[in-house]
Amino acid sequence: MKPYGSFSDDFYVNLHVGTEMDLPSSRDSVLHHFEQLRRRFPTLRNFYGRDRGEYVIEEDKDKGNYRWASVDPKRICSGYVNPPEVAVAYEQHAVVLEMIPYTLSVSPLDCESINVMYGFDFNFRGNQNEVIADALGLPPAFERLREIEGTSLLTQEPSFQLAMDDDCRTQIRIAFETRTTAYHIRTRDFPEEQLSAYLTARRLGSLEAGETFVDAARRLFVIAEEILDHVMIPQILVPLQQTIAAK
Repeated sequence: MKPYGSFSDDFYVNLHVGTEMDLPSSRDSVLHHFEQLRRRFPTLRNFYGRDRGEYVIEEDKDKGNYRWASVDPKRICSGYVNPPEVAVAYEQHAVVLEMIPYTLSVSPLDCESINVMYGFDFNFRGNQNEVIADALGLPPAFERLREIEGTSLLTQEPSFQLAMDDDCRTQIRIAFETRTTAYHIRTRDFPEEQLSAYLTARRLGSLEAGETFVDAARRLFVIAEEILDHVMIPQILVPLQQTIAAK
């Protein structure tokens, strides 16, 4: 079992499939998709709509770990917050990918992108931009900026993107999101908010002949886990854990 959830306060694995054409939006099509998903996961019981044609089904959130899935005009999503093990999240995503050609008429030709995203949230009360700088450092050219007396970091959300093949169809992105604002720094009133680190593996374009959505996503999970095990955990998540604990 991959213990990814032990490196942050909250951990989640999400899947997004983007389409070039609009997805079926009729009442029957949308409800059929979610009813079929609920047959596999009966605890998905909370169904509701959001603005702009997005529909969501999810489990109860009171236990801290839950499944969810959604459909909007050009995107199908599936997520698991704090899964007991990462394989359980993969199983859910595979079920969604197996279903969508039949429930939502998604063709391999119509695939705009497949994304798998691992999210790690850390609860922290204070300047989260400073935490990232302390844990991961700044590029050498900018290090002296922090030495200027009286300054505070307003933004520190580094983002790195890599192409994993010659045609750039498979990509990896590591990014951060802080919730500290200028108001928090000015008033020195820092609420306890979540600092987030994300790893996304993306595949762009239509699927190859004979390739399934499950095949494509499985390759992304393999690539992402390699980056997680060799870069994300030792070089990013552990230093963030240690820096937050020290503060």
